[in-house]
Amino acid sequence: MHTLLLLPWMAPHKVIPWQRAIVLSMLGKVDVVAEYDEVVRSPSVAVRAPAVVRMHRADVPRGGSVHFCRENVFRRDEYRCQYCGDSLGPRELTFDHVIPRARGGQTDWLNIVTCCRVCNDHKRDRTPDEASMKLLRKPVVPVWLPPRRGLRVDKTRAPLEWHDFV
Repeated sequence: MHTLLLLPWMAPHKVIPWQRAIVLSMLGKVDVVAEYDEVVRSPSVAVRAPAVVRMHRADVPRGGSVHFCRENVFRRDEYRCQYCGDSLGPRELTFDHVIPRARGGQTDWLNIVTCCRVCNDHKRDRTPDEASMKLLRKPVVPVWLPPRRGLRVDKTRAPLEWHDFV
């Protein structure tokens, strides 16, 4: 049994364990929007399991560092190849080391860009100048990122309690 977590503006954000949803509810961080019929009991409390909860506020990092990972690089680069400009899905995109690893290039924010497979194959282990390719944007260390692409839930497989929200 899982719980659908909604953003404050009622858009689906992610799926979390029902236990986490109960903790967030008890801490006053979410409102329970829909419940399952199942009752969860402890020695002192009995509550219906939350099916859908809504966050009170969306936490956006303030001036801190953004975690380096594949998804965040794609979000920074807006899911767009930084050489040809094609906008693609995450399965069609790859990382590209601007300065190849074979030449001492690091795997970090300042040396990694989003790249399509065709451009990555063309560039190989060369620098953009050597491959006669131009970066659309110089890679930077982000201080914040735009929200994730909307959560996609298959309505035919989702619990009935989620149908009004997906």
